[in-house]
Amino acid sequence: MKYKKDTYRYLIISIIYIIAILFASLCIYFLPLPLWSSILIADIVATIIVFIFSLIFKNASIYDPYWSIQPIIIIVALMIIKRNFSIANILLICAIFIWGIRLTLNWAYTCHGLQEKYQDWRYTMLHEKTGKYYILINFLGIHLVPTLIVYSCMFPVIMTFDKLTNINIGCIIFFIVCLLAIFLEGLADCTMHKFKKNKTTSFIRKGVWKYSRHPNYLGEITFWWGISLFVICLKPTFWWMMFGALLNTLLFLFISIPMSDKHQSRKEGFNLYKINTRMLLPIYKKQTNE
Repeated sequence: MKYKKDTYRYLIISIIYIIAILFASLCIYFLPLPLWSSILIADIVATIIVFIFSLIFKNASIYDPYWSIQPIIIIVALMIIKRNFSIANILLICAIFIWGIRLTLNWAYTCHGLQEKYQDWRYTMLHEKTGKYYILINFLGIHLVPTLIVYSCMFPVIMTFDKLTNINIGCIIFFIVCLLAIFLEGLADCTMHKFKKNKTTSFIRKGVWKYSRHPNYLGEITFWWGISLFVICLKPTFWWMMFGALLNTLLFLFISIPMSDKHQSRKEGFNLYKINTRMLLPIYKKQTNE
């Protein structure tokens, strides 16, 4: 029975995303615009379609895999349209595919259903707080803004994909940084899954979580800085394209992390846990019992 439910869940979400991708593809094909702008419009159209289905199922978490699928679809579109496979491009493709596939598989592992009760607690909290304005918050804050932020992270790749020819040591360094960031995220997620299965304490203090409250967020932030700096090593004049990685960092620092910490603060002992554990960097911190 569980197998059938899982199959149904993933099939429905797959159909939703296939519909979104088809409409996005039509936008890219028919719009007589520069590639970067047609991809942006296609991205927004796909987001609107996913949003509509999230309203139908009353579950905004249907959007969650969009975060990791979006860059993969963009990179596939670039591969088809540009057909440029320099060493630099191949490294970018590998980094984004590995990151996107791992993160999507992690979402699949944590996705428990399409019903409203399985919605991410953050969206439910926003619904309770905003009431009749939730539909607007849902579209702008949960769907559109994350789409635009991830697009801005991919913008340097889009703008330079057909021009990446000469690789340099900086590219190699930041490609390795991307792989390390993916490894950190994967390690953090696996450790968290094990903790939730055999939960004996209120707060996880094992592995990278022993020294960092949000090592998974650190991995996500580091990955996009790695992608951004990889491209800038190829095109130093495009330094201003770091805005995507910066926006992504600000999203985690001022929205995701504060919301998570506020949620955790309901648990007894959170203040002591917060004092003894750094926010992001998994570096030892002198412990106190006060």
